[in-house]
Amino acid sequence: MTETIHLLIEKYGLLAVFLGCVAEGESAAVLAGFFAHQDVFPALGAFLAAFAGAFLGDTLFFVAGRRFGTYGFVKRQAARPGFGRALDLIARRPVAYVMLNRYAYGFRLVGGIAAGLSAIPAGKFAAVNALSSAVWAILFLGAGYLFGAGVEQFLGKELANPQRLLAALGIGLITTVAAGLAAHHFARRSER
Repeated sequence: MTETIHLLIEKYGLLAVFLGCVAEGESAAVLAGFFAHQDVFPALGAFLAAFAGAFLGDTLFFVAGRRFGTYGFVKRQAARPGFGRALDLIARRPVAYVMLNRYAYGFRLVGGIAAGLSAIPAGKFAAVNALSSAVWAILFLGAGYLFGAGVEQFLGKELANPQRLLAALGIGLITTVAAGLAAHHFARRSER
């Protein structure tokens, strides 16, 4: 069973990283870094998948705001708490907003739509989004890569396949729980 899972990860893993990074994606990027350290993925392939997914995801949200601002989905997102603040922030500091929006867990979709509804030119958004996506991919892939180095120190130079999968699942679980706790903390803080 674990051999089948490993073959699927090796064959479709970078596609899964790309798709995972289109959405929030931190867990997918961290796992990609871990697997790059374990030589399951080439590091450049992991970077390109994470970068392309992050860039495309934010671009899609931007386009949704820019082109479909009067549609129900966009209107529902605009009604979410904090959306007015996002519009205010992007009006005052558009470059900083686009650079940092992806680091507010749970806010990426709303943030991209807010950028689309703002006056920021599409070319400027694309350039800043590309830079931000690259930095984001390097940071989260780097975290996974360093975690892989730590696991290697703990478990030995050559991780056996089941150990590698368990370590990867642990990374995904830790990242998801940490991101969820951070989102919950910031949501409660913004309600006050």
